[in-house]
Parts: sequence; structure tokens; C-alpha cells
Amino acid sequence: MDKIKNVVFDLGGVLIDLDFNRSLSRFKEIGVDDAEQLLDPYEQRGFFLDLENGKIDAETFDNLLRAHTGKALTKEEIRYAWMGFVSDVSQYKLDFLLELRKTHRVYLLSNTNPIIQSWARSKAFTPAGRPISAYFDKMYASYEIGLTKPDPAIFKWMMADAPLIPAETLFVDDGPANIRTAQTLGFQTYQPGNGEDWREAVSFLIDNGQYNVARPFLQKINHPGQGKRI
Repeated sequence: MDKIKNVVFDLGGVLIDLDFNRSLSRFKEIGVDDAEQLLDPYEQRGFFLDLENGKIDAETFDNLLRAHTGKALTKEEIRYAWMGFVSDVSQYKLDFLLELRKTHRVYLLSNTNPIIQSWARSKAFTPAGRPISAYFDKMYASYEIGLTKPDPAIFKWMMADAPLIPAETLFVDDGPANIRTAQTLGFQTYQPGNGEDWREAVSFLIDNGQYNVARPFLQKINHPGQGKRI
């Protein structure tokens, strides 16, 4: 069993608590009546997906959204709707990453867009006043690579660029399809729930080298008599 040398984190649902329903409501508020057909907690659809996989830039997206709604939406209104996804940024999780970087390589692999990242890459991202880049050895954002999870190609792009070996890498993501792709490629995995404090589980997996674990495993750590769910 290979020792874990790298840890790859998702952003939304792992480091940032997500409120999908609030974002859905905000997009409807600004005139996107079919928001349910365009928004998804894990991978967007239509021209929303085009923004995430880099086929269009933020300005083009804004113009398409204005045409879609028939409204002269401002950049601030559009940003307001996107930021509805962000429920909380837990500083304790980010501090954990800083400690983890002392002994491991730490990466971000996220389906995201330049509108969200304009906030995340600023000092407004955390109470500590640090941008998201301060917490990773390297970041892989879907819109910059031109691919989105769960496409295996985005994982292979990261593997070649980092570079990293999947068997030596723990992949932490709340998306079931993303976890399945990672497992197929040989990554060790952990799937937390949105808002979960996963620090104990991740620490345990790094120390013990377990493979392919779902969220209930955290309860098994706390209640070892119930056995492991692997």
C-alpha cells in the first residue's frame, strides 16, 4: 500500500460550505426563470458550464445572461447570484491545509469560474485576509484548464502537470461522480458531506493509508466497535 504524499481538495462542499438553494433563488431573483436547468451543485449546464470549462470568459457570460433574461443585469447583480453558493469559509479547514503542507504536497482541483475566483483569489476570501492561493502548492481551476470534473482528462492533466502518482494521492471531493473517476484512475479517496469537519478523517487516512472511503467512515473512526466502511 502506497504512502500518501499528496492531497487534492475540491473547493465547494469541502473547503467552502455550499448553499445551492440560495444561489438558485438568487438567479431566479435576477430573472433566470429556468435556473434549475442551468445550475447544479457539482457541474453546471448550458452556457453556465461553458463558463466553468473556459469556453467563454466572464464578460461573454454576462452578456449571454443578459440576453437570456432580457434584462440589463449589472456585474454586481450577476456576482450577487453566483456568490449565493458560498455559505461559509471555515478558517480552521484552511489552517489545517497550512499544517498539512509542511509534510505533504497540497493541491486544489475545482470546477469553478472566474467570477467566483475573483473573490477567492482576493484577501476577502478568509477572515485571515489571505487569498485561496496561499493555502495550496498549486491550484487547478476548470475554467483555466478547459475541462471539468468528472472528465478523466482533467485528472490526467493535473497528474502530468504536478506531477503526481494517483496511488500516492488522497483525493477529497463531495461529488460522487468525481470520486468514481478518481477511483478508476487509482487515487485514494475520501467523500465528505457538505459542511463536514473532515480533518480527523483525512488525518486518519493519511496516517493509515486506507482506500476509497465515504462520509460515514468518520463515524466509524469515532465508534470503532462498529467496524470500518471502506
